[in-house]
Formats: sequence, structure tokens, C-alpha cells
Amino acid sequence: MSASAKTVALILLLTALAAGSAGYFIALRTAPSHAASSATAAARKIKFYQSPMHPWIKSDRPGKCTICGMDLAPVYEGEEGFDSGGSGLVTLTPATAAVIGVETSPVTRGPLARTLRVTGVLDDDETLHRVLSAQLPGRIEKLHINTIGAAVAPGAPLVTLYSPEMLSAQRQYVERLRAGAIAFTASELADARERLLSLGLAEPDVVALERSLQPSAVFTLHAPAAGTIITRHAYEGQWVQTNDQLFEIGDFSHLWFVFDAYEADLPWLRAGQPVDVSTPSLPGEVFTAPIDFIDPNLDPATRAARVRVVLDNTARRFLHRQTAYGLVRLSSPDTLLVPRTAVVFTRAEPVVYLDKTGGAYEPRPVKLGSAGDTHYAVLSGLREGDRVVTQGALLIDGQAQLAQSAAAADGGKSQETNPKSQKNSKDDDAGGHAAHASAADISALTPLVLASADASAALAADDLARYRQLLPALHTALASYIDTAPDAKNGPLAQFTSGLKPGPTLAEARAAYEVFSTALADLARAAHLHHSGLVTIYQCPMTPVLGTGRWVQRPESPGLRNPFFGSAMLECGEKIE
Repeated sequence: MSASAKTVALILLLTALAAGSAGYFIALRTAPSHAASSATAAARKIKFYQSPMHPWIKSDRPGKCTICGMDLAPVYEGEEGFDSGGSGLVTLTPATAAVIGVETSPVTRGPLARTLRVTGVLDDDETLHRVLSAQLPGRIEKLHINTIGAAVAPGAPLVTLYSPEMLSAQRQYVERLRAGAIAFTASELADARERLLSLGLAEPDVVALERSLQPSAVFTLHAPAAGTIITRHAYEGQWVQTNDQLFEIGDFSHLWFVFDAYEADLPWLRAGQPVDVSTPSLPGEVFTAPIDFIDPNLDPATRAARVRVVLDNTARRFLHRQTAYGLVRLSSPDTLLVPRTAVVFTRAEPVVYLDKTGGAYEPRPVKLGSAGDTHYAVLSGLREGDRVVTQGALLIDGQAQLAQSAAAADGGKSQETNPKSQKNSKDDDAGGHAAHASAADISALTPLVLASADASAALAADDLARYRQLLPALHTALASYIDTAPDAKNGPLAQFTSGLKPGPTLAEARAAYEVFSTALADLARAAHLHHSGLVTIYQCPMTPVLGTGRWVQRPESPGLRNPFFGSAMLECGEKIE
């Protein structure tokens, strides 16, 4: 090898050695820094895993969100995690929403329709009502009308009276007629004639007296107008005094339908509004007539105003003073409308649940105006187009309040979904305590509890056929709970995934159901579902299988109904508070 070649090779070798040495020393300097970084990462302890989209879904291990399927994100010690308690949001799986029967509809704008149903009386026209009274003392000689309800024509004779005072008045008039203008002035003659008329002598009878000039103590009172006798206070031989009532006469050719309208209803009513009137004596027939008059004076006792509708009665189909029913269809100007079934009145102010899509429902306080038949007028809190829950809102509200109560009882600590990890956690108290049910647990448990309440009612009624009909729905709700609720696959209900025994006898069905029902009632009790009013929990201390069995009932059930004994010992048991 030449000297020059040796020189080049030596230079290359020295360069390689220098590079290797530099790499070695660089590695030595960077290794401590990298190790420190790894140690820092290892020192950060994960508290729990949480869904970013649905923050109330938490777990102690990695996994997927049970609602949206997104990976759960780790939340480390010292971090707050994603906020889940501020809005009171409730999320339901499609299966849970289907079991509960959740339905939604949009908030719309339009006239608020309301139907006012009223009860009133058909009475005669007060302006044509007549009272016939005695104008002077006398004795009733003859009654020409003896029957209440008889129709009379104008001028028809009603009663004949004997009255010495009438005789005296007729004599005075006859004397003045005979004496003529020489003895009496025309004014005095007119006064005597007017007195006869005021005492009840009819104009034709006065004319007859002027012709005959024969005074008489007997005279006849005539009907002042056409109508029907409403009351009669006169009897033959009766002595009457001045102003004593003899007859009342009413005009039944048309009748007044009069009803009371209360203060809250008055702004809706106006003259000319049509009213549909019906009566018990004419079933199925409706007569429509407009409002004729609204009394501006309120009754001080009832705080109501009287409203009048005039009905034609020329055919005499209506009866005087009979009960009648009115239906007034009312409407207001266009306003924002929300279905009445969407509004929940379980809090200090009315609340509706907005559909936030994806199975999430947000409580929204609202200020309501007038109430219609199917909608409320909304003054604030909603916008046109918002979708609100119209069926199942009460169950969703109960779940929301339960979740809030559980969060408050937990002191704001994260609620993990794995009971085993909670028991084994070093952060637990030494004595340990039962974990509160999370919102996800409650959401999945609610439809199963309701399905079980229906099954309990069937067994309590000794109705095996009905129980068998309800089993598919119960099994569906159970499967949904096992698939949805965190750690349910390891819970007390997992043993029933193959289904409950339907019989063949009632006793065998009850024996299988008792074990399942007791386990489910304990879960419902731990979730405080009986405190929300969703169900009532009972227990019996002498059940055939377990000795002490428990079950759930819907709150509207008529008292304790034992499903394990049925009619044999229907009321055996006690309520669990």
C-alpha cells in the first residue's frame, strides 16, 4: 500500500472513532432527560375514563361510550374532567326510549284553541215575564185557568173577583156619567174612569159599563199578554189583599240559555260568538246560537258574570228551567305554542325537555301564558321549531332528578360504573359504602323496573295468561339493561338473561319471578327510584322461595298487591321507604 493510501485510511478511521465517541457522549447526556420524562408520565395517575360527548358516562377502565361509541378519554388526578352536572342533561339509549315511549313534537306558532264547556239553565225572557197581582181587596169567585203550564192568549180571562171596592168605584163613575158635564168636569170624569182601569177593570168592561150604567162588584181579570202560566197562587173562595200575587206568565216562544262565566274565561268571550247548546231531553241534538249579552257585573259570591244566549223555541221543544250544556269554541291571536303533555310541573317552575338529538334531553324552564285544549301559550323559554318531549317527559324528569340527587349525595365526586373497582379502590373509606347509581345505570334500569311492575300486577291478579304476554317485553328490557348498564353483565340480574320461567303453573312462574323481582327491587332501591315517585317498593316477610321477597309497583296501583301469593294473601307485606 502506498504512503498516500495509508494516510487516507488513517484519516477515515479517526473520523469514525470521533463520530462514535460523540454519539456515545450525546446519548449519555440525553438519557437522564428522557428517563425523567417517562417517570413524570408514570407519576400521573388516571382517576377515571370519561366520554367527551356524554360526560356523565364514566368508567374505571378504558372502553367505549355506551351511547355514542367514542373512546373514553382518561382524566388524571388534579383534573376536573368534562362538566356533566350543569345542564341536567339526560341521555337515553334507543332501546330505553322505545320502552318508555318517548315521543317529541316541535314548538309551533298559531292561534291558541280552547273549548269552554259550561252548564246553565233555560229560562224565559225576563223582558216579557209578567206578574198578575190583585189591585184591590176581594174574594175569588171563579178561576178560569186552573193548571200551571197552560198556554193563554192575550186578554184571556184568568180569574173573576168579587170586590166591594170595585162596586164603589163603578158607582162613582156611573154617577158622574149620569150627572154629565153640568155637575162634573171632563177631568173629574176621566179620573173616575182611570181609577177603574187601575183597579184591574179591562177596557172592554169599562166600555160595557158606560153603555149599561149598571155597576157590579164582580169583575174579571184578563191575561196582559200571550204566554204560559208559570205559577198560580189563586184558589176559588180565597180572599186576597191588594198586591197579592195571583199568576206569573212567561213567554216560551224563545228561551234564554244563561250560564256563568268566571273571570279567567271572560277575556275569551264576546257577543256574537256561536255557542253549541244541548239538553238531556234531546240527546244527540245540538242547537247553535250566538251570545246575546255578557253581564258586566260580577256576582260577589261566585265571582262570575252571567252570559245569555237566546234560543228559538217556537216548536216548544225546550222545557222551561231545564238544564242545558253549552260548548264555546274559543281562540286567541297567533302565539308560540307548546303541547300541554310536554310541560312537567314537578319543580318550582314549569319545565319541558328539549330533544338535543342523539338520545339527549335537556330540561328547559318555561314561562307559560293561557292554557288551551292541547297547548299552552309560551311567553319565554322556547323558540319556534324547538323539539320537546311530549310523551315520557315525566319519566325523564324523574331520572334527571334522581341523577342530580345522586350527584349531590356523592359530594361532587366522580361516579364510577364498576362496583368492584369502587370496593377495591384505595381511595375508599376504610369501612366502605354502597356506590350511588350513575345516570347511565338509572337510564337503563328505569324501563326494566316499569316492565317488572306490570308483571307483578299480573301475578298479583292471578292472571298467568297476562303474565306470559308481558314476559317478552320484560325480557327485552332486561337484555337492554344488561347490554347498556356498566358492569350489568356481572350484576345480580345477569343470571336471568336466558329468561324467566313462564310456568306451566302459576306457582312455578311465581317461584322463578320471586328471585328476579327481589334482585331488581334491590337495584331500584339503591337507585332511589322509589323516592322519585317512579315506583313503590314492597316486601313480604314470608315468601315461598326466599323467605323475604321484594317487588315494585306503579304508584297509581290501588295499594299493596302481593305477586307471590296473589288473592290468597293479596295484602301481605309492607312498604319500603
